[in-house]
Amino acid sequence: MTPKVFLLLNLVLAFYNVGTIWAHEVDIFRTWKLINPEDFPKVQATHWRKLPYWIFTPVGLAICGGVALVWYHPSSSPVWAIWANLTCQVLAIVLTAIFWGQSQAVQEPAWPPESIPHEDSCDALDADAAHQR
Repeated sequence: MTPKVFLLLNLVLAFYNVGTIWAHEVDIFRTWKLINPEDFPKVQATHWRKLPYWIFTPVGLAICGGVALVWYHPSSSPVWAIWANLTCQVLAIVLTAIFWGQSQAVQEPAWPPESIPHEDSCDALDADAAHQR
């Protein structure tokens, strides 16, 4: 595999990871408000069992690929871009651990999930969208 193909595959993986984050934020988490509160822990447990395959493995591969790009990159790559890539990777991991990871480690499953808009705010958004049509 040439360095350019390796760089392209890392870029494709990065876009996949962005897509999974947006799918979670825009669709998956928002639909959790439709789940019966008694069923929510089962749904959340199933969701967590899928994360290693759909999220953690691609993110791990992207991190490894980003680090490997420091040594295995196209010869025309500017040095500043190589080290900026590694710096962004490290910052993303450290800041995630500081700001998100600690809260997730101690968080109890709660209903309704506070990051999800409540029904009345979603109804207002739906009504506004219907009115604009």
